[in-house]
Amino acid sequence: MVFLVLLLFAVQVLFNLYATSVVTAAAFDAAHQVADAGGDPAAQAPALDHAHRVLGRYYEKVRFDWAGSDDAQVHLHVHAENRNFAFAGLRLDALQVVDRTVKVRVECFREGDRCR
Repeated sequence: MVFLVLLLFAVQVLFNLYATSVVTAAAFDAAHQVADAGGDPAAQAPALDHAHRVLGRYYEKVRFDWAGSDDAQVHLHVHAENRNFAFAGLRLDALQVVDRTVKVRVECFREGDRCR
């Protein structure tokens, strides 16, 4: 019985680490797409559509916040609650909550002092 409980715990830890990795990668991809568009806010919707395709149904658990972006960097804050039954009585936020801020630099080709 102890072995099965430890095995279940290990599986839940691996699932949470995988979820953290996928959410962080989707956030980086979305921020990178917006930065490639020169930081244009109109590029945020297609970037979130891409994140939705990558995350599938898990997308519903993730909040995306573009606050803090400027002309030089794109800032994307993601927050996901990953509560599950194995950790129901424990407050292990390090394993159950994904809270990341992704910063991607906006790069452009310069002609004199202007970006094109």
